[in-house]
Amino acid sequence: MSKRKIIKIDEDKCDGCGLCIPNCPEGAMQIIDGKARLISDLFCDGLGACLGHCPVGAITVTEREAEPYNEAKVMENIIKGGPNVIKAHLEHLKDHGEDKLYKEAITILEHKNIPAPAVCGCPGAAMQDFSDRESSAGDLSGSRPSQLKQWPVQLHLVSPTAPYFQGKDVVLAADCVAYSLGDFHKNYLKGKSLAIACPKLDEEQDIYVEKIAAMIDEAKINTLTVMIMEVPCCGGLLQIAKQGAAKAQRRIPLKTIVVGLQGEIQKESWEG
Repeated sequence: MSKRKIIKIDEDKCDGCGLCIPNCPEGAMQIIDGKARLISDLFCDGLGACLGHCPVGAITVTEREAEPYNEAKVMENIIKGGPNVIKAHLEHLKDHGEDKLYKEAITILEHKNIPAPAVCGCPGAAMQDFSDRESSAGDLSGSRPSQLKQWPVQLHLVSPTAPYFQGKDVVLAADCVAYSLGDFHKNYLKGKSLAIACPKLDEEQDIYVEKIAAMIDEAKINTLTVMIMEVPCCGGLLQIAKQGAAKAQRRIPLKTIVVGLQGEIQKESWEG
């Protein structure tokens, strides 16, 4: 065995809802004794497709000693599920650039005389080209000053008790938000403090929960606005924020803003 990335399920948080099961393309999880459990290290590739589908944030990606992922064993399990399950698994491999494993899976299907379904990809990783879109109306002349009033901004790097969080309104934004939203600085960041994170790619996300709780209790922030993209995996950031807020002793207003891939605001609501 060697150290590698693999999912971790917090049994204390897991309520056995089962939403993670169909969102694991390898079939690595089952509900056992009312809890989601990893049935074998061999089945988990550690890419975290299930992240963002757990409503209570019980699933994270960790690094530990584990048996190597085994594509042949996974395919034995996948093939039993039929064409739709096979397609979901192949799309998962393609989305994450796992070309070697994808080719191995195709070879296994060929040896078993099973046709390989065409793959498309999930909305979070599928390539989309917006270059032909007409620019929206608005004055693009001149320059606008940055509304960023602090450094650092990445949630792993910020101190939750830093002066720039004390008594402030805070924006917790997914990494992609500011690139999609043309007026992010003018309309959403101005007058606020910032933390950014990626619920799919960042490691050790338990630390994020603790930091948010500390911002609320120790820095006594006023409000927390969570800005995420419309793709499914981005919902994990909202769950992290909710866990941090639930762990804190103080109660503050928590707002959610969902941003479309082309920069439109799809949803804006206060939680609870």
